[in-house]
Amino acid sequence: MGESHETAGPVRLSAWVHGLVQGVGFRWWTRSRALELGLLGHATNARDGRVHVVAEGPRRACERLLDLLRSGETPGRVTLVVESWEPARGEMSGFEER
Repeated sequence: MGESHETAGPVRLSAWVHGLVQGVGFRWWTRSRALELGLLGHATNARDGRVHVVAEGPRRACERLLDLLRSGETPGRVTLVVESWEPARGEMSGFEER
């Protein structure tokens, strides 16, 4: 019963990543991890120094990306990741650095 979310279809993860995450290869690293997981989306620098990561795909893969963002293994230094979830919109192809 714990896998009912797998049959619900793809999800959309929106994660605001706080810390020293711009100018350190963070978006490139995130793109590489997302592509390894088969996710679509983008990692975008925000004017306030955060990076906004949006990823769509199977919930398990999105949860794994979220775990990686919080792992302490990223370039730079992540101090906080604020996440939100919704059904996938299906409007993206590939994974872009913006």
